[in-house]
Amino acid sequence: MTSEHQSNTLIWFGELTSRRALRRRGLLHITPGMFWILMFLTVPALALIALSFATRGGYGEIEWIFTFENYTRLAGYGMFGWSPDYLIIMARSLWVAFLTTTVCIALAFPLAFFIAGRPKSTRYIWLTLVIIPFWTNLVIRTYAWQLVLSPDLPIAKFAAVLGFIPAGSPLYPSELAVYLGMISAFLPFVVLPLYSSVEKLDWSLVEAAYDLYSNKRRVFMQAILPQTLPGLSVGAILTFVPAMGMFLIPDFLGGAKYMLVGNLIQQQFGKSRDWPFGAAVSLALMILTLVGLFLFRRKGEEMEVV
Repeated sequence: MTSEHQSNTLIWFGELTSRRALRRRGLLHITPGMFWILMFLTVPALALIALSFATRGGYGEIEWIFTFENYTRLAGYGMFGWSPDYLIIMARSLWVAFLTTTVCIALAFPLAFFIAGRPKSTRYIWLTLVIIPFWTNLVIRTYAWQLVLSPDLPIAKFAAVLGFIPAGSPLYPSELAVYLGMISAFLPFVVLPLYSSVEKLDWSLVEAAYDLYSNKRRVFMQAILPQTLPGLSVGAILTFVPAMGMFLIPDFLGGAKYMLVGNLIQQQFGKSRDWPFGAAVSLALMILTLVGLFLFRRKGEEMEVV
């Protein structure tokens, strides 16, 4: 065997092979995944970008006359001057997604610790109770919130007694109803990954922090939070990303008075038939989501340093 042949010969998991064979095998393994990404992510994204520069025809058809009009319209500039309506919708969507994620995290922490502290014989029963909402369609759950907030049930009656709403009125459409629906829908997405981190928590670090006379805040920030950050990050992403594009809950529980970016996109691709503008709004939603994820990541890195 020549020296050149020996240099190209490798042992891979007990199998005699070569670099060329490994490259072919690796290419064969990644090709299905790359094809999937290309067909269902890259191509649609490129089509969406191209569509966002197109023009809507007089009857709702797409005319491939490229222009920046959709983006100037999204920025608020139209034939009647400047209006902040679309920018307000985008800012409101970012705020709703951020607040929903924050409240879900605040509720998920004690719930995850509670479940992790249960005996193993009952722990999975509690987890099942968290997962149960996934067994029901989101539309049905949103209709259920309409029933819970209806004027005939105690919550609306109590709010009427306190003077928040007129007697005999439901608690929806309202901003409160939107937040209730969003938080209840996304809370399991934070609890489950956070629970997996809490279950693996190294309590010896917590005990060491107490032995060094740390107060409860420092124990949480320096001994508990860094260990739970992986699950917390996953839960925040799984909540923030779909919350940014949610249109069903704001539509059912917020009505036309509380429009988010998801509702705006749904209208453009639906009854308005303005697909180019809808594509421009969709790209703006992607950018907003990436900005929000960047801020969450930066905040997480700051927590690791504290």
